Amino acid sequence: MRYIEFGEDKRKVSEIVMGLMRIADMSTKEVATLIDTGLEVGINFLDTADCYAKGKAEEILGDVFVENPNLREKVFLQSKCGIRIDEDFTYFDFSREHILNAVDAGLKRLKTDYLDCLLLHRPDALMEPDEIAEAFTKLYDAGKVKNFGVSNFNPMMMSMLGDALNFPIVTNQVQFSIAHTPMLDAGFQVNMHWDGAVMRDGGILEYCRVKGIVIQAWSALQYGYFEGVFLGSEKYPELNKVLNRMAEEKGVTPTAIALAWILRYPAKIQAVIGTTKPARIRESAKATDFTLTKKEWYEIYLAAGNKLP
Repeated sequence: MRYIEFGEDKRKVSEIVMGLMRIADMSTKEVATLIDTGLEVGINFLDTADCYAKGKAEEILGDVFVENPNLREKVFLQSKCGIRIDEDFTYFDFSREHILNAVDAGLKRLKTDYLDCLLLHRPDALMEPDEIAEAFTKLYDAGKVKNFGVSNFNPMMMSMLGDALNFPIVTNQVQFSIAHTPMLDAGFQVNMHWDGAVMRDGGILEYCRVKGIVIQAWSALQYGYFEGVFLGSEKYPELNKVLNRMAEEKGVTPTAIALAWILRYPAKIQAVIGTTKPARIRESAKATDFTLTKKEWYEIYLAAGNKLP
């Protein structure tokens, strides 16, 4: 497993992140086995959110920590807040009061005293940076949160928020996979007429590289907006042909090749996997055992149906 330095304390964390969105219907024993498998192969980073299964995912993880007292200190724990799921509809809320209440509620569900990192989930257009800064300062001073980041923010949003904070934004979690590459496409097609030249993100990858912000890729093996996994999909025959060939050449699975493609991007970057199967955890960890060549990386990009000018 490869590691990067994360946050102000430069904690060594794995390039593969275990996403726990789908654990709500699992037993505590099953979840503990999943996490232990990750630790065995070097994955020490857990990612969750208060909105996953309306808090149930955090509750299950908290029960796992209680049943396995030494586990909490072995992992880097990250959660998110800001998505409010009310009875009538869902909306976003970065108010000081909601952030503070959400973290307290999350810590109670997780049965822990602190988060290693807190992310603001999808952007709240009505956010007040100074109000967020007050909430972050209170959480940090109380020892409840050690690091702060965002999710799905563009560079201007990060800049606007960062100007008000006393803490660095340490990470931005964004959708990124072989089959979801708008952050790359616009860079290749600068000043071109066709649709691929449209910049939809404002240069997230480049901004994070310049600022030293860790990029976390969610839906790392999926296409569309939760439309499905591209591995083995009939929608991506050429891509799967290339992934299967490279996997055979390197003695790994296509999963490892797909994740290695993300990790080849030259920045501080992590890939979030959401599997609930220990075998897939082991497969995914092998993505850090090798580095794709530039030619291999571009071959995969083109096999996904992308174009270069």
